[in-house]
Amino acid sequence: MDKLVPLGNLILRCWVAYAFWVSGLLKLQSWDSTLYLFENEYAVPLLPAEFAAMLGTVVELAGPLLLASGLFGRGAAALLFLFNLVAVMSYPDLGAAGIEQHKEWGIMLLVCWLQGSGKLSLDAGIKRCLFPLVEYSVATAKNQEKT
Repeated sequence: MDKLVPLGNLILRCWVAYAFWVSGLLKLQSWDSTLYLFENEYAVPLLPAEFAAMLGTVVELAGPLLLASGLFGRGAAALLFLFNLVAVMSYPDLGAAGIEQHKEWGIMLLVCWLQGSGKLSLDAGIKRCLFPLVEYSVATAKNQEKT
């Protein structure tokens, strides 16, 4: 089962990333509706509506790409977790089903944040390519401790 953990991490990252990606695409495709919602429905604190709409769209498009690919995976998960939290707080008419869905996404993002992207990620690939001696040194030190 341990060999399936990287695949599970990848599936989890892609599953939750897809939800935010689709939302970002919808915002982009109907920009007038997006602006209307940010001006009249969403109560985003401290930000002008147009800036909040642009920022939200960027987060919902860039965050999922980073999360799914596993590039800066923990940071992407943390960013989307906070974004999810703000979304729940700024839309009072979300409803029970919407709140449950956001809870599920929040839990998935929390797991991604705490566990990291795993072996099937760009983060892991970069680490393997750029820091192979560090991994070798750590493995050698662990083997010496056992003997």
